[in-house]
Amino acid sequence: MTPATVATATRHDLTVAEPIAAFAEESLLAAGLDVEAFWRGVSAIVHDLGPRCAALLRRRDELQERIDAFHHASPGLPDPAEHRRFLRDIGYLAPEPEPFTITTSGVDPEIARTAAPQLVVPLLNARFALNAANARWGSLYDALYGTDAIDKSGALAPGDGYNRARGDEAIRRGRELLDTIAPLTDGSHAASTGYTVDDEGLAVATASGIRRLADPAAFVGFAGDPSAPTAILLRHHGLHVEIMIDRAGGIGQTDAAGIQDLLMESAITTIMDLEDSVAAVDADDKALGYRNWRALMDGTLTEQVTKGGRTFTRRLADDRTYRTPDGGELTLPGRSVLFVRNVGHLMRTDAVLDRDGEWIFEGILDAIMTALGSLPDLTGRGANSRTGSMYIVKPKM
Repeated sequence: MTPATVATATRHDLTVAEPIAAFAEESLLAAGLDVEAFWRGVSAIVHDLGPRCAALLRRRDELQERIDAFHHASPGLPDPAEHRRFLRDIGYLAPEPEPFTITTSGVDPEIARTAAPQLVVPLLNARFALNAANARWGSLYDALYGTDAIDKSGALAPGDGYNRARGDEAIRRGRELLDTIAPLTDGSHAASTGYTVDDEGLAVATASGIRRLADPAAFVGFAGDPSAPTAILLRHHGLHVEIMIDRAGGIGQTDAAGIQDLLMESAITTIMDLEDSVAAVDADDKALGYRNWRALMDGTLTEQVTKGGRTFTRRLADDRTYRTPDGGELTLPGRSVLFVRNVGHLMRTDAVLDRDGEWIFEGILDAIMTALGSLPDLTGRGANSRTGSMYIVKPKM
């Protein structure tokens, strides 16, 4: 079998679709790696792991045939003990392993320690990929106002223009959140008329005097002048909330404390998907996915977007920098930590043919090419992993 609609090139003893070869060799050149050594390695992997994957799939088919025969011979609900014994006898159920411990190093805190939402988006769509990568930080007011988190009926219905009552409800809920994650020693953030930073930390002005945080350690940073900050950064369970202050802003000018919005740290990880949410049917599609992944890793992915009659360039968000209460500097990631999900172990692809002219397993190609696309981040030209790791999801193991 040969690729039908795309030019191919011979690389070592492989036949490689030109879009795949071009992606790989551009990436190798940028990384300073030897092209011939790479293709020799690809061939070794394909001809070692390909037959092993095929053997595993044959074993899966054998198991399924025996399971089907069992149910045909014994219609209805099987006896649980008999069913379990049968599955053990054919090797479908393996013995329970002994307890063990494992230590993994080089894992980013977003994966090792912090619980938060995770997004999954199709990698072939650059706009979706950028939106998801940048979804680490988002407006709480927009999330409340624009969704059914707030009732959409009666006086709170969104309407064609801005509904002040609905906006006020979003602001009220924002203050409730501040009271939950950073309560004051006395009173409520709802009564705040200003936020400043002094030698004691965060000072919250109210009509009845200055209030302090019940847990001063919840205040971890600010931007602007301490006497008139433009941002106050709070931390709760490892996640951050930025109080955006702008007394000239559309919302801030009507807010007693000048709060324009609450910026929430939310989707701290995102899976860039080459499996379930995409239809990558040929070498061109695969190469597009690999290129988008590489551009995410080196920070160069952009997309022209037209919205509301205005065209602009969407790009990856920058990191966020704050001053700390003790006079230092704190930098937080501006975007999600990104994973790339490969296809499973069943499918084959004609994007690369082995030495016998057979399609190779697509999951093997994905593993090689997405690892290659991760190199810019690992060599310090990206800002995805701060521990020097690449995150590749191998599904259906």
